[in-house]
Amino acid sequence: MSAQGWPENYDGVMLQGFYWDSYTDTKWTTLESQADELSQFFNLIWVPNSAYANATSSNMGYHPVYWFDHKSAFGTEAQLRSMINTFKEKGVGIIEDVVINHRASVNSNWLNFPAETYKGKTYQLTAADICQDDESKNSGYKPTGAKDTGDAWAGARDLDHSGENVQENVMAYEDFLLNDLGYIGFRYDFVKGFAAKYVGLYNKTAQPQFSVGECWDGNKTVVTNWINGTKVDGVIQSAAFDFPLKYYINDAFALNKWSRLNGGCLANDNNYKRYAVTFVDNHDSGRFGDAPLYDNIEAANAFILTMPGTPCVWLGHWKQYPATIKKLITIRKAAGIHNQSGILQKSASSTGYVLQVQGTQGNVLLLLGNATASTDGMKLATEGTNYKVYVSEAVDVSALDDIGDDPVFTIPSFCKVNDGEICAFFEIPSTYSNIRCWAWNDKCNFTTGVWPGATCTLLGNNKGNKVYKWTWNGKAYKPNTTTEMTPDDIPAKIIFNNKVASNNDGRQTADLTFVNGGYYIEQGTLRGVVVTGTQSISRVNTSDNPSAIYSLDGRRVSQPKPGIYIRNNKKVVIR
Repeated sequence: MSAQGWPENYDGVMLQGFYWDSYTDTKWTTLESQADELSQFFNLIWVPNSAYANATSSNMGYHPVYWFDHKSAFGTEAQLRSMINTFKEKGVGIIEDVVINHRASVNSNWLNFPAETYKGKTYQLTAADICQDDESKNSGYKPTGAKDTGDAWAGARDLDHSGENVQENVMAYEDFLLNDLGYIGFRYDFVKGFAAKYVGLYNKTAQPQFSVGECWDGNKTVVTNWINGTKVDGVIQSAAFDFPLKYYINDAFALNKWSRLNGGCLANDNNYKRYAVTFVDNHDSGRFGDAPLYDNIEAANAFILTMPGTPCVWLGHWKQYPATIKKLITIRKAAGIHNQSGILQKSASSTGYVLQVQGTQGNVLLLLGNATASTDGMKLATEGTNYKVYVSEAVDVSALDDIGDDPVFTIPSFCKVNDGEICAFFEIPSTYSNIRCWAWNDKCNFTTGVWPGATCTLLGNNKGNKVYKWTWNGKAYKPNTTTEMTPDDIPAKIIFNNKVASNNDGRQTADLTFVNGGYYIEQGTLRGVVVTGTQSISRVNTSDNPSAIYSLDGRRVSQPKPGIYIRNNKKVVIR
């Protein structure tokens, strides 16, 4: 059977089983210990590159040195094999992160590549296998391969895929991944770095069941051109991540630009939705300072888990909202939605979005924001902040009854807010330091008025992450002279960053909505609010009480039911 890039009418869901620096959460032994749970919901799990990279800790594997030695920051080769086999026995395939655009050398010696033996044959790269325009030429080395067929990557040596020796090395490597280690498919890293036809060549030879390329571009035409570029004898050989849809998702769910969800992307195109691997965030976009979705994460996952294409759930979101995602996957599978399902309805308004998709067992109707639509012949399956999911009456979603609620995020006890204090908290991985805050409204800046703002105070650690606090010093900077400050003024927006005043290096969050006492995490998500006391009110009317209402885990609530909430940095009991 010839490789076809991605199965047609495929109804599986993929999990990206890692995030950046996820060395503890995604050890092979840790993932294997979760096999019983993960196998109930996911058909594929994409794991980090497992090849040895001159370090067995603090290395994500994107500059591999060896291709046939698979001890890594995530575990030994024996542990890797055990993990792959355990999931295989439960019907879950493991996808390897394949990095073949470039390769690192032994001990960072530029062009010193190891000799490795597989099936009795020795494989090794030399200067003749490196693109002649590789950066090493500027340091006294003489790569003699052909010119690069794609974008350069300065961090490691760019491989000349037109050369016979490189092709033989790659083909042997992929054979080892599939037929020795037991991977089921590939996620190709940085495919813009070399011509798409080589992915076609390698897949035609290796025959992975699944292949998806990281063609990171918001322009649909660029991505579809890459997909078509993988054709062998007129047959597409790889799917691609739907990066255009990723950016539409950011605009829709963070900025309420709902019409963006109708934009040109793979999942909206009948010719390409089979090859669309949809996602909300991944290890790169979800990092501090990149392009994560900050708001409505659950609603955004509801969208990709209703759409055609193959949804890829990110581990960072799975850890935050496991119950929500379990319910959404259960609904998708009960209705029989697959990667080529038909879109029956999609419409945007200024207040929301309506999506209806046809599955093999019934239809799914998704209402986002404040959208409304006829629900005749349908029943409510699940709902959450800014989304409701309906299914056809005949669809059996009784399995939802066995799924509980998401865990409540617990803020560390050392986070305190004093009476009258204007402050915020930020949790960030331990690899970052020098955290600063930039807070403002339309009247003034609250954080020195000089970028990158006020220094935050390190309070302690929470599960291996650092927790910082910013407190307003009571001074207003660069005030707008046409307005006057009042005692009730607080920032409207806030940014956390690890930049320094002397340059613009480092990372930063997007412009986040400020909540006094808010506890924000790396992706910029508001995970809770630290409060000072409790007050009780009998009702909330937005015209009488203009301050926003939040649930105890930091979610904004437009129509609160009776219970305990946060308003103006105080606990309130709504009766």
